[in-house]
Amino acid sequence: MMRKLLVPLLLAISLVGFTTWSSCVPPQEEEIITTIRLDVKDTLFQRIVDAQDLRKPASLYNILHHPDPTYRYLAARAFASFADSTVIDSLSRLLNDPVEEVRNMAVFALGQTHSLLAIPPLIDAFVQEDTAMIFATTHRAILEAVGKCGQEEHLAQLSGISTYTPRDTALLAGQAWGLYRFGLRNYTSEAATQRMITLTKPAVYPVSVRLVAAHYLARFQVGIDSLQTPALITSFERSNEPDIRMALAIALGKTQRSEALTSLIGQYQRERDYRVKCNILKALSNFPYENGRTLATEALRDPNEHIARRAVQYLLEHSSPEDATQWWRFAKDSLTTPIRLALYQVANRHLPAYRVEFRDAINAELRQIYTKSTNPYEQAEALSALAEFPWNYRFLTRELQQNPSPIIKTAAVEGLKSISEKAVFEQYFGLSARRVTKELAVVFTQAIQSGEPGVVATAAQALRFEKRNYKAALDSIHLLKTAWEQLELPAMTEPYNELGQTIAFLEGRSDFVPHTPTFNRPINWKLLERAGAAPRVRLVTSRGNIDLELWATEAPGSVANMLQLVGEGFFKDTYFHRVVPNFVIQGGSPNGEAYASPDFSIRSELTDRHYDQEGLLGMASAGRDTESSQFFITHSPALHLDGNYSLFGRVVAGMENVHKIQVGDRITRAEILK
Repeated sequence: MMRKLLVPLLLAISLVGFTTWSSCVPPQEEEIITTIRLDVKDTLFQRIVDAQDLRKPASLYNILHHPDPTYRYLAARAFASFADSTVIDSLSRLLNDPVEEVRNMAVFALGQTHSLLAIPPLIDAFVQEDTAMIFATTHRAILEAVGKCGQEEHLAQLSGISTYTPRDTALLAGQAWGLYRFGLRNYTSEAATQRMITLTKPAVYPVSVRLVAAHYLARFQVGIDSLQTPALITSFERSNEPDIRMALAIALGKTQRSEALTSLIGQYQRERDYRVKCNILKALSNFPYENGRTLATEALRDPNEHIARRAVQYLLEHSSPEDATQWWRFAKDSLTTPIRLALYQVANRHLPAYRVEFRDAINAELRQIYTKSTNPYEQAEALSALAEFPWNYRFLTRELQQNPSPIIKTAAVEGLKSISEKAVFEQYFGLSARRVTKELAVVFTQAIQSGEPGVVATAAQALRFEKRNYKAALDSIHLLKTAWEQLELPAMTEPYNELGQTIAFLEGRSDFVPHTPTFNRPINWKLLERAGAAPRVRLVTSRGNIDLELWATEAPGSVANMLQLVGEGFFKDTYFHRVVPNFVIQGGSPNGEAYASPDFSIRSELTDRHYDQEGLLGMASAGRDTESSQFFITHSPALHLDGNYSLFGRVVAGMENVHKIQVGDRITRAEILK
């Protein structure tokens, strides 16, 4: 309560402070300052960041003209987190700034508006100085920003550039990033794809360019024909960088060519990087099951659990019914418990309906494993496996209603949601389908009334499944509205938005606007002043230590929040609740499940840094300005996160332990290193 009372006062103090900035502006110096100096102890630095935190753009306009480039840079950076097209004119004036860092940040902020109105000033700035080498990095930034704001005509222009030589590193990077940003907005073309294939050539183009080109080909649904496939195979097999090979593996899979399959399988046998192996297994999803079955079977026994999990995921998506009993037998083998449970899930999903004797045995064994386990994450996996047989809905309902663990309750409602959405729902329940639908509607409504974040969010999502027509099964949505109104904000922002969307859906409305938390957690500047520009935090985990370097000058709010949570002992005996092989590990949930949050939120802090390597530290988010305590660490480059997820540090020691982390591994404690 005290913290909530202090917020209005802090806001008032902050706003009063902004009215006196003119007295803090030093007189014009005779010599032009050209150096950016970022210091968390600097009072004006703090005020600019506070203005960003408060989302008060009017307080920043004058700072864009400050004689010191440090403050022009900070003001432009602040606007990058606003995504507000009204700042375009003001930012455009910085495109000719004499200081490179200021120009580049202004370009980034313009790109963050995602507005077509930003294109004319960006193009003007590019054309005016297209021969000045000093502007090379600004040109790179402009080309990327065009990809965030442009339309088809600009995509065609960018794709058609073929005059950049391999020595034009910045321009090539700009072209690649621009095409990638277009792709994220569903703008692709044959010319863009051909250009990106060309840019993957090893020993020709810079690694930084080839990485972006490879990720473009991996991420987007682009056509790669038989004439282009050999060049892609050559790039895949000759690239020395695993970050590039892992992306090209996915791209090769999408060709669905026999020669691509041969290359993928051959590389798997030679490959030493588990991340590339994971992506090869993922790429096999594009080929007939018989082509990937042998490799997936071999991968199940790989000592690297990420590879084994990826193999199980392949089987879950593609196994034939004839192989279902084989995976059941494998599940009894000497594999780790998570892999065993996942194989039970494969068997339960793909077993033919007429194999009743096997079905009964599989589900009896799963219930026994569930009952005997004391690990909530193992129990959650068992519930996922049980959910593959729809008639287990009553078992899952009982666990949802009676088990006290939020991890298990969330898993139970997720299992019920998956049963509700199965294509074989009517086939399994037959004449009972309408009755079961009514039962599930009641269960989901009661789950929402529980007020537990993961349960509320998942049950709300379930009620939006159109094919099940829950609107007809519900007597009234009054109970849902009452539960919605009682959700506490900002802690329940994500469940609040999910349930609000569901209520609108059930009422036939499409006008729901997601809630964005208001400012409620000021930055602890005294803490940052003591910690310095690059404080370090150690996560002591069940797999070993992970040391993190935090970037206080780039994301002060996120860093101060992390330091404060560490100092309060928040992370003691918490779990890594989400692990996606070759993507991220995620922790920081107060109760061990993905939707939970403490009763505060912090602001998104978006800069021009890229998620272009392993070991980067970001804030988990359910939308702009919803960050709180959950964080993630990348296994590999994740370029699609750029400009959307606050990037505030990196792993400096213990990356090998990051790669070992699995769901349910514990953070025993976190400490600030001196």
